[in-house]
Formats: sequence, C-alpha cells, structure tokens
Amino acid sequence: MSANVESMFYVRETPWHGLGTKVNEAPTSKDALIYAGLNWKVVQNNVYTQDGSLISGYKANIRSTDRSVLGIVSDRYKIVQNQDAFQFTDDLLGEGVTYETAGSLQGGRKVWMLAKMPHRYIISGDEIEPYLVVMNSHDGSSGIKVAMTPIRVVCQNTLNLALGSAKRIWTTKHTENVMSRVYEARETLMLAETYMSELGKGIDTLSRIKLSDKKVLDFMQEFFPVDTDLPDAQRKNNFRMLQDMKARYFDAPDLLHVGKNGYRFINAISDFATHADPIRRTKNYNENLFLKTVEGNPMIDKAYKMILSAA
Repeated sequence: MSANVESMFYVRETPWHGLGTKVNEAPTSKDALIYAGLNWKVVQNNVYTQDGSLISGYKANIRSTDRSVLGIVSDRYKIVQNQDAFQFTDDLLGEGVTYETAGSLQGGRKVWMLAKMPHRYIISGDEIEPYLVVMNSHDGSSGIKVAMTPIRVVCQNTLNLALGSAKRIWTTKHTENVMSRVYEARETLMLAETYMSELGKGIDTLSRIKLSDKKVLDFMQEFFPVDTDLPDAQRKNNFRMLQDMKARYFDAPDLLHVGKNGYRFINAISDFATHADPIRRTKNYNENLFLKTVEGNPMIDKAYKMILSAA
C-alpha cells in the first residue's frame, strides 16, 4: 500500500462529497437553486387505485418539470418548496456564509445545499472548516434538516462526531407552520459555533488518548475480521479493506505529525469511510455516502466510541 500513499492521502481537488453543482457565485439561495437545476416546484395530486377509486387520506407529491412522483404522503403533509426551504439561509450571507454546492438525491426526493461557515478553526494544529448541509425532502421521509459537517482541510476528512454535549443536526417537520422562522440566522450560527467549540474539546480529548499499535489493529479487526472460520471470499475482501485502513493510519503523510492516539485513529477511519473504494460500488453509492455523512456515519461513530472506551 505504501507505494500509493502519496497520491492517496493528499488534498483532493473535488469536494468531499463529489456531488452537486458548484454555486459559489450565487448571491442568494434562489440563484443557487437555478444554477443547480432545482428551480422547480412540487404539486400534489390525489391518489387512485388501479381501477380509479380515490384513496382518501393520501396525496402524491409530483415534480412540476417532468411529472415524476417524488413520494406518497399523508394529506396532512404540507409542501415546502425548494425556494422556501433554503430561503432562511440567505440571512446567513450577511454573516459571511457562502454557498458552495447544491443538488438533489434519489431523483429529486431530497434536495440539499451546502454552505461554508465564515470562521476557520485551528484544532490540534489542524485547520478545520465548518460547513452546513441544509436538506429538504419531498417524499415524506424527513422535514427540513440542517447538519454541521466539519472538514479537516488537509485531507478533506469529515469530522462529524456525535458529541453528547452539542447538537450536530437540527430539524423541523412539514407542518402548517413549518416556515414560521424556526431557523433564525442567529440561532443557526449559535448552534454551529457551540458544536465547533465542543468539537475542539472532543478532539483535544482524543489527542490525549494514547493507542498502542496492537490496540489500533484490534480496533480495525472489529471492522474487518479475518478469522479463518469466515468464507474465503469474505475473508479476502476483509483483508483487502483491513490493509487499506491500516495504510490510512500508519502511512498517511498528513498524519505523520500526529502522535499514535485517538485523533489519528478517528482521522484514519474517517478517511476510509469517506474516500475508500468499496468492495462493490453500487449505482447510488455516492448518494448513500452523502446521506451517511449528513446523518452521521456509523463507522465513524463506532470508532469514536471505541476510542473513548480505551481512555
């Protein structure tokens, strides 16, 4: 693996998520939606059985541009148009926030916009940039969601740790008063700054937790066991993934200055979870990875709990 380390671990030119359209020059969310091709509306139609009977209590959410069905929802569900869902972020622009990318997932069922917060943080000697992912769904799966996604600049690793001391995600449902200014710009900034402050403390704690090489390898084998009782194909796949993960911890140039501690481990696992090639790349791989990052990546969350248990 070491021969590939130099190209594997340096700064990536593409965004960490690899999705969406660049909207850096958009002065408002409305402009960003136009650039990203999200300037369409959702309309509701009645739902009928195959023989033409009305199904009461349900509506079909339909995209105006191509009449595709985005979801079947309760008739109590209130549509929040893309422009309305993202409009509150315009208030943040006055505070120095800038739009980065925007796009849709799952055929328009979910739409999102990524904004960069104005402050950069130096934590444990690393530059960390905080981003906000704002997401709206049209399939009834969730309301409007805002999620903090801090990025370690040197390698584009996500550090969205599930801290018990600060909220990383805040949401509101699709109800009658959904747009009653739940998200005030100042409240959003306050929640974001609180999370980043607590993240700094969390990373400081991780940096003080020393890990032996044996402990690191034991942790990694919890993700990818190579026991002899496993089927040959699974054991070979796990071995390949384990070697990749080990290289990201022991050989990554951007981690050479970091001691053998919990912060190094969480970065190696984040790098693997965010950037490693999967055993099988499905059609929706990038979309699913993006959603995992917004919601909280189970692999990163597990690694974080592992380290804290070793303290």
